[in-house]
Amino acid sequence: MNALLIARWQFAITTVYHFFFVPLTLGLSILIAIMETLYVRTGDETYKRMTVFWGKLFLINFAMGVVTGILQEFQFGMNWSEYSRFVGDIFGAPLAIEALLAFFLESTFLGIWAFGWDKLSKKLHAATIWLVAIGSNLSALWILIANSFMQEPVGYVIRNGRAEMTDFLALVTNPHVWVQFPHVFFSGMTTGAFFVLGISAYHLLRRRETDWEVFRRSFQIAVIYGAVGTVLVIFLGHSQAQHMVQAQPMKMAAAEALWESENPASFSLLTIGNEAEQRDVFAIRIPRLLSLLAYNRLDGEVKGIKNLQAEYEQKYGPGNYAPPIAITYWSFRIMVGAGFLMALLALYGVYLLANDRFTTQPRYLQMLMWAIALPYLANSTGWLLTELGRQPWIVFGLQKTAEAVSPTVSGGMVLFSTIAYTLLYGALMVADVYLLSKYARGEAEDEAILVMAQA
Repeated sequence: MNALLIARWQFAITTVYHFFFVPLTLGLSILIAIMETLYVRTGDETYKRMTVFWGKLFLINFAMGVVTGILQEFQFGMNWSEYSRFVGDIFGAPLAIEALLAFFLESTFLGIWAFGWDKLSKKLHAATIWLVAIGSNLSALWILIANSFMQEPVGYVIRNGRAEMTDFLALVTNPHVWVQFPHVFFSGMTTGAFFVLGISAYHLLRRRETDWEVFRRSFQIAVIYGAVGTVLVIFLGHSQAQHMVQAQPMKMAAAEALWESENPASFSLLTIGNEAEQRDVFAIRIPRLLSLLAYNRLDGEVKGIKNLQAEYEQKYGPGNYAPPIAITYWSFRIMVGAGFLMALLALYGVYLLANDRFTTQPRYLQMLMWAIALPYLANSTGWLLTELGRQPWIVFGLQKTAEAVSPTVSGGMVLFSTIAYTLLYGALMVADVYLLSKYARGEAEDEAILVMAQA
């Protein structure tokens, strides 16, 4: 039984599941903070009802994110001890700062916010949710600082078979961080916006008078928030892809199914390839477009998989340095497609809002209900592209994934824990869907919700 393969599946399953909750926490926390700030500035009780309603769903999502995230760190020690030994000196600082500063800030003030409605002044109470939002996003920043070392190692020296940190500032200013974090931040905004839009659309379609104003205003705020988020996430994703061409050219070559280097390089509109023989079976390509996207001009070389394979063999020795091409290729396209679809929906919503017509468009509102799934699809495939596209490296250029697995854990042990975690996460998913559905369909003026939030 292959312990490496099962350990990889276990990490993929648990991490994708955990990543369902993270972007919503990042984006919804800011949206709720905006709603409560409007309540403080205007004194309008509708904004308070909005804050309480969406805050309830935020608390459920946050709790699930924390529970499912704990397992990630356990896995480093259980299944990936060689990886932990290799990068422990690097990862220690950012993960410690994340836990002691960002997560502490986020969780402490979330508790104060949830139980402080009648105990704090309005302004102080609103400040606590802003601190939650800041803490959540700082937490993501420090985790991405650690992750970026895996993508683009900086500020280290290899000593006694381990990567040891020599420059903390280099780690923090890693160029990969500053293309990845903004993309994740605005992905979170997009996820929060479409979550609120989809549920608001459901309530607007029900046309219940007691809820109407709450969800009409929720829609208004979320559609603007979503338009800003989707446009910027696309713009910053473009910058990240340009950086990828320079720092991780094999990932871009796989994302484009580009077998041979091209200058000018063509963009793949659709490619059905033979991965074993590294050739196209069927392809539609747009000349020069990939060079334009990579360099903002109509020429410029983008390296192909075969050329990079030869280059890496010369640099790192014999081996297969190409990631899974089909998964990387389609993950990229699903992520980009979902992103552009969300941008169209959000911008059309802004157009309807400007003309005060969004409440009279039932088909559009129905589409938004289904569109709740789009950011989750984009986030998951974006993560697959980021992590699978780096293979066979777990730390690019320094340690291969096959070298990182725990040598003393058998395949049977990993299989047992994988089955246990999958069943546990399945049960948590049922509980999460049940709770979110129950409270999302509830009435905003429901006293029970207000009492629970104020208790």
